[in-house]
Parts: sequence; structure tokens; C-alpha cells
Amino acid sequence: MENKQIPLLLLLSVFVVATCGLIYELVAGTLASYLLGDSVTQFSTIIGVYLFSMGIGSYLSKFFNRNLIGWFIQIEILVGLIGGTSSSLLFLLFEQVESFRILLYLLVSLTGTLVGLEIPLLMRILQGRFEFKDLVSQVFTFDYIGALLASIIFPLLLVPNLGLIKTSFFFGILNVLVALIVAVKFEKETSWAKFLKISSLATLALLLTGFVFSERIMSFSESLAYRDTIIYAKSSPYQRIILTKNDRELRLFLNGNLQFSSADEYRYHEALVHPAMQGIKSPRKVLVLGGGDGLAVREILKYHSVVSITLVDLDEAMTKLFSTNSLLLDINKQSLLSPKVKVINADAFQWLKEQKELFDYIAVDFPDPSNYSVGKLYTNSLYKLLYRSLAPKGIIVVQATSPYVAPKSFWCVNTTMQSVGFFTVPYHTFVPSFGDWGYIMALKENSYQIPSAFLPNLRFINSETFRQMTIFPKDMMALEAEVNKLNNQVLVHYFEKEWASYLQ
Repeated sequence: MENKQIPLLLLLSVFVVATCGLIYELVAGTLASYLLGDSVTQFSTIIGVYLFSMGIGSYLSKFFNRNLIGWFIQIEILVGLIGGTSSSLLFLLFEQVESFRILLYLLVSLTGTLVGLEIPLLMRILQGRFEFKDLVSQVFTFDYIGALLASIIFPLLLVPNLGLIKTSFFFGILNVLVALIVAVKFEKETSWAKFLKISSLATLALLLTGFVFSERIMSFSESLAYRDTIIYAKSSPYQRIILTKNDRELRLFLNGNLQFSSADEYRYHEALVHPAMQGIKSPRKVLVLGGGDGLAVREILKYHSVVSITLVDLDEAMTKLFSTNSLLLDINKQSLLSPKVKVINADAFQWLKEQKELFDYIAVDFPDPSNYSVGKLYTNSLYKLLYRSLAPKGIIVVQATSPYVAPKSFWCVNTTMQSVGFFTVPYHTFVPSFGDWGYIMALKENSYQIPSAFLPNLRFINSETFRQMTIFPKDMMALEAEVNKLNNQVLVHYFEKEWASYLQ
């Protein structure tokens, strides 16, 4: 019976190894996209480096000729140790080292090389226990099933419930448990069996400690990155949400990028909402895309003619937070709880494709186009859907990044909206937390007139200030730019180049 159990044990080890290996790859790609932006580039390079390193590991496996089980156990311990601690190391060192990318790719390469060693060694260990055709079939079946499991549970269960650091420690523990079980099971066939068992137990204790204290590790690493006290931190399937607070203001960060400061967000949101709403006669039906913080909705609710507001935001964690947190409810005036508001957690692109309603005012308050997944929300494809969804006399306003820091990006949004038939009114305003910020107003008819009066209870905007907003000085004048399309995402390239040169 024991002889029959041994091949099954080793095949189960293949399954665990494959699952852990892919999890480490996904953790590295996700972490890189959180910290460095541009998720497509980060995932592409991480996957490329990881697979290349696995190839190196597979090649190196031919030089292991004796004590294969002992070497396999040692490699499992190393994979568990490096893979399990990698995310905490990267978070802790992100703000401390200048060459962060070198450290990132070094850890990815090392993990990939070790993972690349595992399967060839296991196949050679199993070689005498199966016929060759059965060996290949069994090993790759367990390998691919493990990879499938990892790809499903990572976004659906692990990231939202455990977070990246705890996930890394958890799968590091699984790797080391495999090493320990194999060390015990093959004690008679392994040199240095006692040393391997002690090493496994010591590494397991270290990883278990890291798993238990992973939240403290994450909190400490984030305290190094944010100057103010962190009062809320959570990872959703889509982003890392951080709230910080000091004596003057509360700030929201998504994946490390500032989204608003309570000290001056009213400037941004009044500029986003009121120039368009004042230009529409008795607006009734409103659509907000993005804006899960409810701050744009707060401004829209100041118009008594509005009967319904549909807010479409991808991340349920955001809309839930801004519907329940007392500090945030005070800022957004409980706007998301209004009976006039319907919150839909969905991808805006897909939702627009399926919906048939017409709206008088549409506020498009997406994050900046810093990566391709967000850049698609600034393409002519999405603007065609918006054109279809806008009432004949309706108005759309899109936040369009800084015309001072990223003028080509700003005017690219303007050009892209014009390409689908919109008449546009670009404007900008100064928000102290962000600098000079831009918006594109879009209509189906060239009929917009600057309102003679705004609502009397606004803190910032009025007719005169808005008239100034429509004037662009020489250093922000219109530039020629390509139309942003799904198949070129030129806006993301503009944005990356302009903001990178500014930050340098």
C-alpha cells in the first residue's frame, strides 16, 4: 500500500508546486502594477522574465545527478522561503531603494529559476515508477490543473480576502509543507534527512509568523509610503484602497495615487458638475461613470429637477466604503444613500453596451489613463457609446488630467471626443492638491452658452470663475494629437511620457 501511495504523493506535489508557482507569478505582476502602474507592461514583463527564468531552471536540472529527492526538498524550502517573503520584502523596500525594478526582477528571476527546477526533478524522481507516456501525461495533467486553480482563486478569493502579503506567505507555507512531508516520507532514501526536516520546520515557523503578522507588515510598509496616519486600508479585486488623515484633511489613495483631499475636493467636483448642469434646462436623468466616492453625486443632488442618478463604478468595495464610513458620509453628505441614486457595480464599458436609456447629464470621473485597462475608458469606442446614451440636448463632462503637466494627453481626449461627433468645450481649474486640472465638456450640438448664474450655495465656482476656466494660456494651448483607439491606446503612451518627465 505504501509503494502505491508514494507516486500519488509525488503527483500531488506536482499539483501544489504548479499552483504555488503561478501564484508567485501573479503576486509579482499584481504588486508591480500596484506600485509601478501600467498593468499590461508590468504583467507582460513579469511573465516574460518568470518564464525565461523557469527555462534556465529546467536547463540547470540536468546537472543534478544524485540525491534527487534531497535536492528537490531543498529547492522546495527555498521556493517557499523566497516566494513566501517576496511580496513583504518588495512592499517594505519600495520607498527605500532607488533601483526597485532591479530588486523586483531579481526576486522574480530567482523564484522562476527555482520553480523551473522543480518539475524536471520530480519527473526524474518518478521515472522508475511510471512508464514514460504515463509519466508525462500524469505530471502535466497535475501541473495544468494546479495552474488553472491558481488563476481562478487568485482574483476571486485570495486578493480580496487575504491580500498579497498573506497570500504569498500562505503559498510559501504550502511549498515548505510539501518539502517536510517528502522529507519524512523518503527519510530512508535521502541524505541529510535530519537536516532537511529541521530546515523545513524552521522555515515553516518563519512563514507562519509572517502569515500571522502580515497585516502589521503591510501597515508598517504603507506607513513608510504615506506621510499621514492611515485610518483605512483594504485590497479589493481591483485596487488597494488607502485613507489617510491629519489635522487638516482626509485623503483617498488608490494603488498609491491620490484621488482627492477633503480640503479642496469641492473645487474639483464643482468644476466637474455645475458648468454642465447649469447649461441644461431642468436636468432629470443623470449618469455618473466612476465617482464611487459619491462626491460628484453630492453636487448633482443640489438640483431639485433631478429625479434619478445612476452611478456605475467597477469596485463594490469603494461604493460600500463611501456608503457606510461615518467620516466619508460626512464628506459626501450621504449622497449614495439617497433614494434618487442607483448604484451599479459593473464595468462601465460593458454596461454602456447593454443599456438603452438616454441621460441629460453624464459625468465621466474615471482615474487617469495610466494603464491600458483604464485607457480603454478614454477611447473613441467608449465615446461612441456615450454619444448614443446622451439625450439630444444633454451634456457630458470628462475629467481629462492636467493640461499643464500632460497637455498632449489632455488634448488627445478632446480630439478623441470630437472624432465621434461631439462639439467640445475644454476648460481647466486649479485644485491645490493636484495643480491645474482639465475637463472636456461635450455636446451633440454647438449650443453651449456660459451660464449667467450658478447655484448660490457653491463654495468655489460662479459665472466669472468659469469664464476664466475656458481660457488657456500659451503653455497650455491646444496641441495636435492622435485619436485614442482600442487598438493603439496612444493616450496611455502620451500620459506615461508626460507624467514621467514631470516627476523626474
